Amino acid sequence: MTVLTGAGVSAESGVPTFRDAASGYWSQFKPEEMASEAGYRRDPAHVWRWYQHRRSLLAKVAPNEGHLALARWARQHPGQMTLVTQNVDGLHQQAGSEEVLSLHGELSRNRWLNRCCALCDLEHAVPGEPPHCAACGNLLRPAVVWFGESLPGQTWARAEQAAEQCQLMLVIGTSGAVYPAAGLAKIARRNRARVVIVNPHASELDLVADQMIAMPSALALPLLLASPEEGSRPGQPC
Repeated sequence: MTVLTGAGVSAESGVPTFRDAASGYWSQFKPEEMASEAGYRRDPAHVWRWYQHRRSLLAKVAPNEGHLALARWARQHPGQMTLVTQNVDGLHQQAGSEEVLSLHGELSRNRWLNRCCALCDLEHAVPGEPPHCAACGNLLRPAVVWFGESLPGQTWARAEQAAEQCQLMLVIGTSGAVYPAAGLAKIARRNRARVVIVNPHASELDLVADQMIAMPSALALPLLLASPEEGSRPGQPC
């Protein structure tokens, strides 16, 4: 089984969407301008503070029952689930899911902006806004995919392979409007997988679905992925 999750899953935990995070002081800026390499190079301190603000919002939320149900099912059925997410909040990992394919990166992590020198060390970056390498001045940046950047190649390749090979794909809490991630459901369908959409709202992928479940994921997933003791057959979530 391959699972693709989107912003709706996180919203059920109270995670502000990308644009909703731009409240108060930050509402006077366009979030898109702070999610590009050009914007970061133009004013790294300002953009770094924006991401620290987003991280502080995430610190106040926790995985919901949908996140927990996915992690629990994967533990009960080792090697039978590939979890792919468009979310950068890390809630799947907090819930206990392992080897999550985070297509858009992880907000809690950093990476270097420029090519590293021999002394660039993430754990020993000089504190600042943003932190930097003491040897060459290289800046840290959030390890998320910005506008104009490609998805991480190896992560995308694994997600694409999972979509091609699965017999069932659950598409959960995504509008189906963001590509290439949304294309995974179409890849699965072309390869004769059963596609089940869990979303209380209509999505752009509804036409490729074999079944649509119009429920919030925090309510639907514990039922769909229940263990035999809880009244459902394992491996038959739909």
